[in-house]
Amino acid sequence: MAASRSALLDNLAGWGIYVVGFIPAVSSFWLGATGGLGADPVRAFEQTLGLWALRFLILTLAITPLRQLAGINLLRFRRALGLLAFWYAAMHFTVYLTLDRGLIWSTIIPDIVRRPFITLGFAALVLLVPLAVTSNRLSIRRLGKNWRRLHRLVYIAVSLAAIHYLLATKVLDPTQAIHIGLVVLLLGYRLVRGVVRRPERRAA
Repeated sequence: MAASRSALLDNLAGWGIYVVGFIPAVSSFWLGATGGLGADPVRAFEQTLGLWALRFLILTLAITPLRQLAGINLLRFRRALGLLAFWYAAMHFTVYLTLDRGLIWSTIIPDIVRRPFITLGFAALVLLVPLAVTSNRLSIRRLGKNWRRLHRLVYIAVSLAAIHYLLATKVLDPTQAIHIGLVVLLLGYRLVRGVVRRPERRAA
C-alpha cells in the first residue's frame, strides 16, 4: 500500500512538473497575442521558448550533481525535465519555421546551412529527438547498456544549444553568462568526476 501510494505521488508530481513547465510557453504566447511582447513579438516569443529549452536542459543535467554532492534525489523527475527541454526546443524551431519564416523553404534551408548559430541550434534539436523517443521504460529495457550511451548525446546537445544561444545575439549579457556558466560548470563536473573515478574503475 505504501509503495503504491508513493508511486501515485511520484506520478502526480511528474504531471505537476509538466503543468508548471508549460506555463512560460502559454504565458508568452498570451502576451504575444495581446500585444505584450513589444515591437517584435515573434522574435521575443521565439527567444523565450529557446531560453526555456536551455533552462530545462540545465535542470536535467543538475539532477546528478545534486544527488551526488547534496544528497537530493530528484532522479524520478529527470525524464519530465528532459522532455520539457525537447518540447521547448521543438516549439522554438516551429516558431522559427512558421511565424518567423512563414514555411518558405527556399529561405529556411539556406538559412540553416549558412548561418552557424541556426545550424548549431538545429543540430541540438536533432540530437534531442532520439533522447525524447527513448525516454521510457520499454526503451531502457530493450537498449540495455546502450541506452545510457545513447543518452550521453545530451552533453553534445546542451553544448550546441549554449553556443547557439551565445551566437544568436553576439553579446554576452549577464543572463547569457549565467546560463552558459552553468552549462560549463555541469559539463566540467562530469568531466572531472570521470577522470577521478577512472583509476577506481581500473582498480575494481
